[in-house]
Amino acid sequence: MSYPNVRRVLASTLLSLLAACGGGGGGDSAQPSAQRPEVVVTLPVTTPATPAAPGTVTPPVVAPSPAPAPVAARTFTRAEAARFLGRATMGPNMAAIDALAASDSDAWFTAQFVKPQTLHRSYIDQMLATQAAGGAKVNYTAFYESFWLQAIQGEDQLRQRVAFALSEIFVISLQNESVKAQVRGTASYVDMLGQHAFGNFRNLLEGVALHPMMGLYLSHLRNQKESGTRTPDENFAREVMQLFSIGLYQLNADGSLNLSSGKPVDTYAREDVAGLAKVFTGLSWAGPDQSTNRFNGGTADPDRDWKPMQMYPALHSSSEKRFLGQTISGATSGEADIKVALDTLFNHPNAAPFFSRQLIQRLVTSNPSAAYIGRVSAVFANNGKGVRGDMQAMVRAVLLDPEALAPAGTTLRTGKLREPLLRLAGWMRAFDAKATTGRYRIYYLDDPLTGLAQSPLNAASVFNFFRPSYVPPNSAIASAGLVAPELQVSSEPSVTGYLNFMQEAINTGVGESREVKPDYTKELALAGDANAVVDRVDLLLLQGAMPSRLRGQIVGAVNTITLPAATAGNATQVANAQANRVKLAIFLAMASTDYLVQK
Repeated sequence: MSYPNVRRVLASTLLSLLAACGGGGGGDSAQPSAQRPEVVVTLPVTTPATPAAPGTVTPPVVAPSPAPAPVAARTFTRAEAARFLGRATMGPNMAAIDALAASDSDAWFTAQFVKPQTLHRSYIDQMLATQAAGGAKVNYTAFYESFWLQAIQGEDQLRQRVAFALSEIFVISLQNESVKAQVRGTASYVDMLGQHAFGNFRNLLEGVALHPMMGLYLSHLRNQKESGTRTPDENFAREVMQLFSIGLYQLNADGSLNLSSGKPVDTYAREDVAGLAKVFTGLSWAGPDQSTNRFNGGTADPDRDWKPMQMYPALHSSSEKRFLGQTISGATSGEADIKVALDTLFNHPNAAPFFSRQLIQRLVTSNPSAAYIGRVSAVFANNGKGVRGDMQAMVRAVLLDPEALAPAGTTLRTGKLREPLLRLAGWMRAFDAKATTGRYRIYYLDDPLTGLAQSPLNAASVFNFFRPSYVPPNSAIASAGLVAPELQVSSEPSVTGYLNFMQEAINTGVGESREVKPDYTKELALAGDANAVVDRVDLLLLQGAMPSRLRGQIVGAVNTITLPAATAGNATQVANAQANRVKLAIFLAMASTDYLVQK
């Protein structure tokens, strides 16, 4: 099957939105939370390691993975460096482009992996100390301040970008009122994602499972053992399989579906959810004891909002637990039960391709080939040193894969729509936007007409802002058999809202009182030469890939703004004309489908 250039079909859909001829709304396919991989039929090994628990699904056993070939270091031109940084960071700036172009990928990754993490929780604690001293009351918007400060000014840009990607896979949301009330806990959840971004997937999965904000969001905090007519809450047990680790259907190592009689094979059954739900009983707030009062929220430990949940043995199910071919007797501890459950998910043959596809989608392309998924999946299974789940190795593999680095347009399936938050972050980093007060008070971006239809950590549900398998209905993307997750937050109002929002941001800044302002000093120095201005904007925003037709259009538009000859009395007029030329070039670039589609 041949696929059209993904940029072309994405552009077609975006243009239909701009022309108000088509929408980004509508539902998913018949299986809304499943991936839509290409189907490759293989014969899976089905011999279970232990007898299958009745009613549960036993995953196929796979042979130990051989070590993949090491990922070679890459050098980059300036345009290639800009493209790489557009995926690996919250957005390139000229200093970062020049530094990478003068070095290589090995040196860059080595430096990024050792950069210290700055905790969002520390920022919140400082604000809470100010509040205690009589300052302004702190609420959930304080997290937004810390998010934007680190996203734009943080030196650990790879960690920032990967943590943001993980926040869209292991989702909690401020739309949940219980989570929204815990600003310190919310900040620490993102810290936890950042901590494990360069660690191991097994530890990441445990960090997610035991974090109290996930416990609040998916309701396994204060989840009690079965008693009488009460059964354990199954919310987290279902989502930790469906969304966080193994997905709905059995996969081959390259992400393709295993089929039986032409149909996908379920990864788990209803009985697996019920059995796993028993495992996650007895968890609640951390503290110095395991009293029922503390379990129910009384006598609060001052750090319970960020410390991992602890086990309350008296409220943990002591009955037999059966899931995914495992059987746990009721004689083991709650901590031991959780270890078995997380180890089982981590070692499941689906874990590598399922997570690999999602990480590729969040960083590089919506429609990775089976070969691309297979290569990253192989690194998940074995980092080359016999270690499974090495996140550093996975991130390198995703960003340095031949499919990711192929020149734009030569790999037909490569490309993705830039989500609104990353467009804003990219502009802020490209033009060194800084808060005049030191506080990045960028709030309330959710409104599609006045904002960006997206705010950090504010998805409508555990399925994120958009689902990995989303297909815009009645679109060229649907006809091509492709997916476009980010188009789920695109519609006629949001496209109009984005253009209006960025026009104002480019002109006067963003945030409260427009106090986060860009620095166009370098661009203004080139304002007399439209070609030079557009070349710089092209490198910073389109990674040097601006088509000649678009370039000619923007150069022509910039040249319609006449620069008056400088005199002793018209300095303000000249400065305004220079600024207008620069701002117009930036706005037209960011309004183009060539920018909106990351290639």
